Amino acid sequence: MELPLKKIARVVGGKVLGDDTITITGMSSLDEAVPGDICFFADRRYEESLAKTKASALIVPEKNSLFKGSQVVVADPSLAYARAASLLAPSIPRHPGISKRAFVHKKSRIGKNVSIYPMVYVGKDSVIGDDTTLFPGVFVGERVKIGKRTLVYPNVSILQDCIIGNDVILHAGTVIGGDGFGFAREGSVPVKIPQIGMVQIDDEVEIGSNNCIDRAALGKTWIQRRVKTDNLVQVAHNVVIGENTVIVAQVGISGSVNIGCDVVIGGQVGIIDHLEIGDRAMIGSQSGVAKSVAPGEVVSGYPAMPHRLFLRTSGLIMKLPKTNSRLRDLERRLEELEKKLEGK
Repeated sequence: MELPLKKIARVVGGKVLGDDTITITGMSSLDEAVPGDICFFADRRYEESLAKTKASALIVPEKNSLFKGSQVVVADPSLAYARAASLLAPSIPRHPGISKRAFVHKKSRIGKNVSIYPMVYVGKDSVIGDDTTLFPGVFVGERVKIGKRTLVYPNVSILQDCIIGNDVILHAGTVIGGDGFGFAREGSVPVKIPQIGMVQIDDEVEIGSNNCIDRAALGKTWIQRRVKTDNLVQVAHNVVIGENTVIVAQVGISGSVNIGCDVVIGGQVGIIDHLEIGDRAMIGSQSGVAKSVAPGEVVSGYPAMPHRLFLRTSGLIMKLPKTNSRLRDLERRLEELEKKLEGK
């Protein structure tokens, strides 16, 4: 990909300081850049690398005198970086049409310009939308509906009756529609509760590698528009995740949790079943959430509590050994004083 710098600046909403006609051929880190690359700089800790970089251009929040090449000044360098990377990223490889080594049921419906790699299975009555790509090892069960321009990476399983929207990305190894974890007890024996619902994933969702999104016991597990999950996330049956929510790696969400819109959940968070997480809430990494979180609330710790209280509590924990020694000393001295008073 070769683009003039002025086009990149226009897409990212920036102003070019220097030559805007230079050709950009790639994006790289400051240390690894070569002529033709554009880099991103917004952290003064990397100024030493900035002075040595061979990049042809830089995305910056303000003009930087350490770099002598062209600079694209933007209000939000991180957002500008994301947009520039989208322009310069290599295109996703596509198999030309439907491989003869794929199994596509004759009663499935395949849209226009679909790419289906070898070793893909598409079940009866499933629908694959226009311009969608299914990589090797993908399993699409019966009556599944997949929208347009969706990317399904290797070894993803989408089990029966699930619905996947348009412009969705499902990364490698993810399972959509596995059975929810539901059992009744007959004495000491666990008896399986059939999970007869489905999973619905709306448009523009991106699911990381090795996620497990379980089908509902009844009704649907619902991932709403523009949700983004990292790798190794577990979403149990009948969970609803609202629009624009971001979930970091190794999060476990128990059954029937309702998560609002614009929520941010840090890594390794555990959420127990049947809770409400309000819109715009934030949950700090490694928190254990045992009660509902109000809209806009920021919580951390185990059990999860308001973030500022968690910070104060964490600070006190470090002082506990010394405080305990002082308390024991005070108890000893008080006991000695009482004995003296009793002896008078």
